[in-house]
Amino acid sequence: MSLPAFKPKLSVEDYLEGEKLSLIRHEYVGGEVYAMAGTSEEHALIAGNIHAALHGHLRGGKCKVFMSEIKVKVWLNHDIFYYPDLMVVCDPTDTERYFKHKPKVLIEVISDSTRRVDEQEKLLTYLRIESLEEYVLVEQDTMQLSVFRRSNDWQKEEISGEAAVLRLDSLGFTMPLTQVYEGVGS
Repeated sequence: MSLPAFKPKLSVEDYLEGEKLSLIRHEYVGGEVYAMAGTSEEHALIAGNIHAALHGHLRGGKCKVFMSEIKVKVWLNHDIFYYPDLMVVCDPTDTERYFKHKPKVLIEVISDSTRRVDEQEKLLTYLRIESLEEYVLVEQDTMQLSVFRRSNDWQKEEISGEAAVLRLDSLGFTMPLTQVYEGVGS
């Protein structure tokens, strides 16, 4: 009887060094590495619209908004590195160059291919981050989003329709959904 081959786990250090050189981004969960899928035009427009509005709102303050090139690091019995679509960090002690670990707000634009991970795995992981105040899931194919707030015991709030507004209470930020989805489907 032969034993299955042992597959060693990738160290955090090797993962971080590899990401600096890789043309493809990878997420890291406990030594396992997962290549990230490409994004659609709708996804890029939505993330860009929110980033532009948040960047303008936060300008001159202590908070910074990052797009999907910066990872968030979470410890959950092992190291996890995800690339959220948008992340707002307000803690001046969060000074790593290639990842952050004290986000205040995390936003994911979801599609059919990312839905399970964003709504389940990342939700359960992100809600354990002590600094996190709000987690937002933005649909890319319909004008709808879900907001989870620490101040509301992480209860899901559904927001949809042209008259609706995205509110990020922890940042004093509002944005009409018509602006979130500007240019999408036109």
